[in-house]
Amino acid sequence: MACFPLYSIIDKRVSASIKIILLKIAAFAVIYLLLTFSVVPLIAKQFGRVQLPFAGAEDLKPLNIFTVLLNRNYVRPALRDVAVRAARDLNQVYPGTTIYYLDASLPFINHFPLIPHLSHNDGKKLDLCFMYTNAATQKPIDGAPSPIGYGVCEEPLPGEINTAAICSEKGFWQYSFLKKIVSQKNKKDYVFDGIRTKQIIDLFAASNTIEKIFIEPHLAVRMNLKSYPKIRFHGCHAVRHDDHLHIQIK
Repeated sequence: MACFPLYSIIDKRVSASIKIILLKIAAFAVIYLLLTFSVVPLIAKQFGRVQLPFAGAEDLKPLNIFTVLLNRNYVRPALRDVAVRAARDLNQVYPGTTIYYLDASLPFINHFPLIPHLSHNDGKKLDLCFMYTNAATQKPIDGAPSPIGYGVCEEPLPGEINTAAICSEKGFWQYSFLKKIVSQKNKKDYVFDGIRTKQIIDLFAASNTIEKIFIEPHLAVRMNLKSYPKIRFHGCHAVRHDDHLHIQIK
């Protein structure tokens, strides 16, 4: 709607069709960005939601800038505060460490779905990347093996419960769907860092604000988390959680 007046001016003043297309694309991009970074945050506050840090943040930031550009980084203030605090506290133990976040919620309207998620619709949920080390140097590495943060999984080891196989056998085709469509080419370069990942989970589990933490059962056992009351199995109706961590507040 905001673009239509500009489109009308472009149609009147430009004759070449290719220029019209390019100018309209540029106009849309400029207006969209202005609204995203100036208007949307103000309206989101009326719905009780705020943005997670992204510009200039070092200890907590998005894995992918499109999370911000698509307004998928909105949460309740309480969730933002606990995430910021956990990232700060993690840096006290492991200086220079960044927690990368994935999808949170959209800025407006409770129960409006954040596709493809089932529950990210109220600003109370947030997905986070695991911690990794470089396979060649064994040193901490930034980012995640998947460009979108999902779909490259830390598979169960021999003897560990294989929930993905169990859910698939029960007919839940979507459980491992992302693994089938996301590139696995970077997986060999990233080694799951259970020590730092557990440290993150410890920080969130200790917070009274956090109600639930979802992680794949075999990783919960591997990291000695099964006794944590906030650790839950998300169910076969969701997707596997051995590629990311899910936290949510009350």
